[in-house]
Amino acid sequence: MVKEVAESCVESVMMEMVSAYCNRFYANKPELAARRIEAIGYQVGHQLSERYTMERPRFTDHLDAIKFICKDFWSELFKKQIDNLKTNHRGTFVLQDNRFRWLTRMSIDPVPVIVTDSSQDPSSMGTTENKAGQATSMHLYFPCGLIRGALSNLGIPCAVSADMSNLPACSFVIRIKV
Repeated sequence: MVKEVAESCVESVMMEMVSAYCNRFYANKPELAARRIEAIGYQVGHQLSERYTMERPRFTDHLDAIKFICKDFWSELFKKQIDNLKTNHRGTFVLQDNRFRWLTRMSIDPVPVIVTDSSQDPSSMGTTENKAGQATSMHLYFPCGLIRGALSNLGIPCAVSADMSNLPACSFVIRIKV
């Protein structure tokens, strides 16, 4: 018997988690909220990749692991594959989701927003960005953590950042650490 959770429940939990960390727990410290949200995503991604790769042989190279994230991992989470994968063949991969499910119900002014991995300060985002854009960008720390956790479990240390310049499209940039 396969255990499944309704997508609406997952979305609601994620939205409540972001709201709680940004508005209650770390209302005046967005960098701490971002770090904590990303850490939760990391733990979930780590555990999910363990579950999804249990009966698979280990991946032989980075590209195979990234393809697994784009196809199987993303399909399990979002019921679709990543729309586009690009690489510079030097350890940087860009995963493009043209209709990222967790951003489809959000709308903000079309101001480019870039979410960096939690080691950088989200409060240093541009001053032209509005509050709604900042709030929406906080929702990308969790999926960045998911990807980083999954790849870490596969033996690939990396940094993951996100760009949501054109909602609901979203790009995730993965930089493999050597």
